[in-house]
Amino acid sequence: MALEHAVRLAQALGASLEAVIAWSYPIALSAYAVGSLPDMEKNARDAAGAAINRVFDGTWPDWFNLNVREGNAAHVLMTESVGAEMLVLGSRGHGGFAGLLLGSVSAECAEHAQCPVLVVHENPTRSFDEPSSK
Repeated sequence: MALEHAVRLAQALGASLEAVIAWSYPIALSAYAVGSLPDMEKNARDAAGAAINRVFDGTWPDWFNLNVREGNAAHVLMTESVGAEMLVLGSRGHGGFAGLLLGSVSAECAEHAQCPVLVVHENPTRSFDEPSSK
């Protein structure tokens, strides 16, 4: 959903678009698992590619680029925000106490990014046409 919003914005503004996916190895890796680690970069690239192919029906436009980076997602995105016109990202919606314990990439980026941030929620609780319950 966030990618679709970013594509619509880029098309409307005649702008280029760079999708960024960050990957990292889990912190709690067993020393015995080193020889059998999954290729996290390939997995990230494949997952991003599948989503991008769905949005563009398999043909990526020349104004679009995919950037696969190793590192903490919030840190990677905040670094990429330097010089960007806008950072568009999704929200998994960890709310309440769980959100405080787990942290939130979207909250970190909204607070620390070097450009405007648009957080796209996957499952909005109400549409803009519905009156607020306030």
